[in-house]
Amino acid sequence: MTRSRRLAVSLALALVCLCGSGCVRRRLTIRTNPPGALVFVDDYEIGTTPISTNFTYYGQRKIRLVKDGYETKTVLQPLPPPWYQFFPFDFVTENLIPGEFRDHRTLTYNLQPQVVVPTEAVLERAEQLRRGMHQATATTPPAVRVQPGTATPPPVAPWGPRPPTGPTSPMPEIGGQPVYPLPPGGP
Repeated sequence: MTRSRRLAVSLALALVCLCGSGCVRRRLTIRTNPPGALVFVDDYEIGTTPISTNFTYYGQRKIRLVKDGYETKTVLQPLPPPWYQFFPFDFVTENLIPGEFRDHRTLTYNLQPQVVVPTEAVLERAEQLRRGMHQATATTPPAVRVQPGTATPPPVAPWGPRPPTGPTSPMPEIGGQPVYPLPPGGP
């Protein structure tokens, strides 16, 4: 083999070794206080805390923590990229620099105990709402029926009485099309 050919082969091998040697390992560890919460990252179940998982992309992640006896916690957690993951540094660190870059993120969350509301308090609140609703419907004027083709229907309170419906009396138009109620009964 000639000297120039050996040099070319050596350079090619060195280039292949350099191109295949760079990489970035991204790892996310989630801990909770108390441990044992079920973790969902972007609505995918990961496991129970403490848990570690690999990730590929940076950005905002939706993390949901669920544990019996504790309030469910949902967090939109930003995972910003480190300096070596911005262009053009990312190409160099991912492909040309031999060795491995490690980006390990640890997130810790405190879970709040679930508040147990006594049954009496719930019933009292329901009664207050019921009384308030009856007072609101008693003072609300009846809804005005709108004929198809009129300009704009007047605002109707969602709790007010509904106009009569049927196949010959369409409800107010939505988007230029009359809306007919479905017949009673199910499929």
